[in-house]
Amino acid sequence: MITMAHYLNNSFLFSLCYFFFTKRKKKKVKELFSAFFLSLYFVSSINAQQLYIPRNIQKAFDDGTRSMDGKPGKNYWQNFADYDLKIKFNPKTRLVEGTEEIIYYNNSPDTLYKLIIRNYPDYFRRGVLRDYGIEIEDESEGLTLEKLAVNDSVFDISRNNNRFHRSGTNATVNCTPILPHQKSKLEIKWHYTLNKGSHVRTGQVDDGSYFIAYSFPRIAVYDDVDGWDENKYLGNNESYFDFGNFNAEITVPKNYAVWATGELQNANEVFKEHIINKITASKNSDQPVFVIDSLDLEKNNVTIKNKWNTFKFKATNVLDFAFAVSDHYLWESSSMIIDSVSKRKATINTVFNKIHQDYFSVHSFSRKTVEVMSYDFPAVPYPYSHITVFDGLDQMEYPMMVNNNTVKDRASNIELTDHEIFHMLFPFYMGINQTKYAWMDEGWATIGEWYISPIIDSTLTDEYGLDRMKEISGSEDDVPLIIPATENKNSYFVNAYPKPALVYWYLKDMLGDDLFRKSIQQYMSDWNGKHPIPWDFFNSVNIASGQDLNWFWQKWFYDYGSIDLGIKTIAKKDSIYDVIVEMKGNKPVPIYLNVEFSDGTKKEFHHSAMIWKNGNKEFTFTINENKRISKLLLKNTYVPDVNEKDNENIF
Repeated sequence: MITMAHYLNNSFLFSLCYFFFTKRKKKKVKELFSAFFLSLYFVSSINAQQLYIPRNIQKAFDDGTRSMDGKPGKNYWQNFADYDLKIKFNPKTRLVEGTEEIIYYNNSPDTLYKLIIRNYPDYFRRGVLRDYGIEIEDESEGLTLEKLAVNDSVFDISRNNNRFHRSGTNATVNCTPILPHQKSKLEIKWHYTLNKGSHVRTGQVDDGSYFIAYSFPRIAVYDDVDGWDENKYLGNNESYFDFGNFNAEITVPKNYAVWATGELQNANEVFKEHIINKITASKNSDQPVFVIDSLDLEKNNVTIKNKWNTFKFKATNVLDFAFAVSDHYLWESSSMIIDSVSKRKATINTVFNKIHQDYFSVHSFSRKTVEVMSYDFPAVPYPYSHITVFDGLDQMEYPMMVNNNTVKDRASNIELTDHEIFHMLFPFYMGINQTKYAWMDEGWATIGEWYISPIIDSTLTDEYGLDRMKEISGSEDDVPLIIPATENKNSYFVNAYPKPALVYWYLKDMLGDDLFRKSIQQYMSDWNGKHPIPWDFFNSVNIASGQDLNWFWQKWFYDYGSIDLGIKTIAKKDSIYDVIVEMKGNKPVPIYLNVEFSDGTKKEFHHSAMIWKNGNKEFTFTINENKRISKLLLKNTYVPDVNEKDNENIF
């Protein structure tokens, strides 16, 4: 333990304090104390356990784009793009065709000699490498590029050449150098046939319903850590996008409605008047309104009777754009205040087939999820104007949009709904690299699910992923979390979902609800609209919580091992019991000691994982209840012990 006297005797800190308190008298007291205690943290960290930082990550810290205080560095930058999309979709042929203009802003200090363009529909192209299989009949020609121009220079895209090369889902464009802080214009024309089956995040749902995502060419991320992200889309690992502004025009035949990322700009040009009236009503109602009901569908009385209608959407500073189309789905909508200060509202939409009875409950589950996210955990106001849960064939999130399949039971319905909506914060509030660091978003969606599901239904104990966690824990496939998800196959699910969720759960237990919430809010505030990496998370939480948690990060993110507690010894003197619990594994977890007394009463004794901070391997519970114990049991849903044989003692 480092005392205050130790700090004040440190000559460096004394000089720093003297500077702050004599040279900056005009600063606010709050700012002075913030700087003062931040300096205490840095001095204490000299003697603290240091986490290993890979060379490419360390370079970002050296360059000042990342900072050890957990905030973006003074030299932080990220690139940006404006997308102007015009997409036409023909449900009969499933042809998706479009043109786009991209204004790409090179905010980096680097000259870019090439652009990497992502063509996600090439996932379905014949011969492309995938790690998530599709049916043979869904293989296609992939995305056909008809035109590509950069700054009015037209490229030969008919074949691979020294200026243009396609490989997997990526295309490399060797263009005229783009100087630092210069912008470039791209013009692209393209088309592809939407997959009918093998619904991998996108595709036909049924005859007349389609969820269309990853549909247009886009520029890959160029960042301060790795430069160009050249990881190909293989199906399992998810995306990494830059933030951008999207103006999108989606043209579909009459009787088809469109829902999408962003706000609809021209409802009066595409919907019948009574539909517009119901849209308006839903935006002012905390009770659900069926904007499109069964009668509207029966009479084909939804859209303007043009042969084709164009729906125009606008989304600002988001990571992606997705849309959904149907000519026979119900649309249930309501609104709610998601920020008690600004009184800002968000619209809650569920869009579904009336034959799917489970979807009639999704609206209430969605509302409750948004409410808990905004006011309880993590108590960050829902960041968008709407959430639309679409009755699809996957379990996948996009900004403001969710593509969720139907499920058979209420518990699964709740857990799927809150999990996918929680993703609106992780990865979309911050631009998390899901491809490389899956735990940075899926782990949060999993703990969000664990937390919110029992609030929606108090009879639920959400155990998503814990059975697989217990099965794989401690095996050779159970690799450390810090290993990039791109290099992790056999334990991808465990490392993306339950294992990091347990880390967050234990962190919450150690810090307490208020400090945990404050720490996560600080991390989210620091990195809203930016690209955090694991070390930003570690540093941000360390600073915000005022605690050196590197010992905890080391054990859970860097070290191999498993969860294994056991009752070692029990000593009784008179009516007092000393129960020694041993940490036989090497993962620091909380202890939940359940005690049954001979009179039939029960009591749980608990201590957070903080007891293992100093490297001790044993902890003693002293039980003085003036009763005889009949049974001891180490057990909790969120402590998946790999060996339970030594967790119970019956007297």
